[in-house]
Amino acid sequence: MKQQVPDADIVRRWCRAGLDGLALAREEIDALNVYPVPDGDTGTNLYLTMESAMAAADACAPDAGSGAVVEAMARGALLGARGNSGIIVAQMLRAVAEVFGRPGTILEDGRALADALNQAADAAYAAVHEPVEGTILSVARAAAAGAQWHLEVEPAGLPGVALAAARAGRQALAKTPEQLAVLREAGVVDAGGRGLTVLLDAFDTVLTGRRELPEPRRVGEHHVPVPATRRVVRLPDVAEPGGPSGDDTSATRPASHERELPGPGAPGPAYEVMYLLDAPDERIPGLRETLAALGDSLVVVGGDGEWNVHVHVDDAGAAIEAGIEAGRPHRIGITYLLALPADPPAGLGGGRVIVAFAAGPGLAALFASAGAVVASTPVGHRPSTAEMLAAVGDEPAGEVVLLPNERDAVPVAEAAAAELRTAGRRVAVLPTITQVQGLAAMAVHEPGRSFDADVVAMTTAAAHARHGAVTVASREAVTMAGICQPGDVLGVVEGDFAVIGSDLLAVAIEVVRRMLSAGGELVTVVTGAGADPALAAGVREWVRGEHPEADTVVYEGGQPRYPLLLGVE
Repeated sequence: MKQQVPDADIVRRWCRAGLDGLALAREEIDALNVYPVPDGDTGTNLYLTMESAMAAADACAPDAGSGAVVEAMARGALLGARGNSGIIVAQMLRAVAEVFGRPGTILEDGRALADALNQAADAAYAAVHEPVEGTILSVARAAAAGAQWHLEVEPAGLPGVALAAARAGRQALAKTPEQLAVLREAGVVDAGGRGLTVLLDAFDTVLTGRRELPEPRRVGEHHVPVPATRRVVRLPDVAEPGGPSGDDTSATRPASHERELPGPGAPGPAYEVMYLLDAPDERIPGLRETLAALGDSLVVVGGDGEWNVHVHVDDAGAAIEAGIEAGRPHRIGITYLLALPADPPAGLGGGRVIVAFAAGPGLAALFASAGAVVASTPVGHRPSTAEMLAAVGDEPAGEVVLLPNERDAVPVAEAAAAELRTAGRRVAVLPTITQVQGLAAMAVHEPGRSFDADVVAMTTAAAHARHGAVTVASREAVTMAGICQPGDVLGVVEGDFAVIGSDLLAVAIEVVRRMLSAGGELVTVVTGAGADPALAAGVREWVRGEHPEADTVVYEGGQPRYPLLLGVE
């Protein structure tokens, strides 16, 4: 006998997976947010919307049926929806709940999911007063078309339909810059559409266990986009996608007129107004008409007397009064949209500069390729305060992050920071005491993040990077591992000479083995000046054989005295 789906456990797992996915993608989606208002909160709003849905699903009794859980999730999303995209997703969930909650619904063959996605896309378009292609709406329509296309060309099956919908959604997302000039000029895809693809991928993952494996972060890679600056642009007529990837242009949604769309820095309505509304369904058309005359970005979702209202207006009071005329507005939120960041001190810009001390020419090139300004010092010498300040030099950035990358260079960086602060700059000194910690920090540096968020992420990455090294003793000395003689190979673990040996590779492997004893996903190997390439290759092969779960990256550092610098993250 076929089981009625969605099973309550599957619903909860999908909601949790979607919430977790949005948590990981939140920064990226926030940075993508340039339309309709570049307020950088779409990812956060979608996360909070799904968090409310998750809380409502968790509040259901353990033995609650799937229909009850889906309905609770949809209502939780409606009442907790934030922002334009959050409200649209809430209405889509409501449509999905209506389909899944039908008596006798069988999702096992995938037809109910395809129907639900189609109903969700229709509901999303209906909720928006002036639908615009190249947004979350286009992604929703393409996902529904992809699910239907799969049913027509392949044997029916829930996992296949879910995968087809997720793939079609991603294809439509990639095309959003072609449909919306604001996105094209900014060089980004639509933020709300990106959030929807996260939810579609989560459903596919829950059903199949399939997920995209993340690549290890390399120095210089950035995952948070930095949109280009735009002004007002024109929106041409665009086609509504009809096939699984939005290629069918036979069905064109005509634009009522050519409109100006605000890009970042462009003027627009001053306030975002949101409220929950208890009102009879028959009063909603009149409310829509009144609010449409007051502003734009109007979305009204809900039903059965419970509504969520979102609009951008210049007269916030009038928008609230319209709600009072229709029913009882509550949980009213008003956000000023035209607030500008504080002006930097005279002569300084709003950018950010990272200054790093590099111990060798290869490391200097590596830090520079990642976007850092390298403090120029003779090889083998730590920088002075003057050299740190000279690295900042005439950079107009109002924000400065200093990476000393050596224990003795930390107080030097602190002194340089004090000087920079007197000039009105915002400065942070990261406590990176080794080169590999500096590399770990640069690997997570995102220019698109806020200063505080970037500093926290970089500091956390550096702190979690275990560090080691291999060198050769130049004199007799007492170490933690015993007495060493000139020519002995020394292994350094977390700043202590912990290994004494006679073979460079054997000591390097022992250092890495100790650092991986507490686990690790990425081993960083930095080769020194004149180091035999076989040394790094030997470490890589050992890691591959003994710890296949860990990746290894090798950089040419060119540092003196240390044939290898080692790190584990």
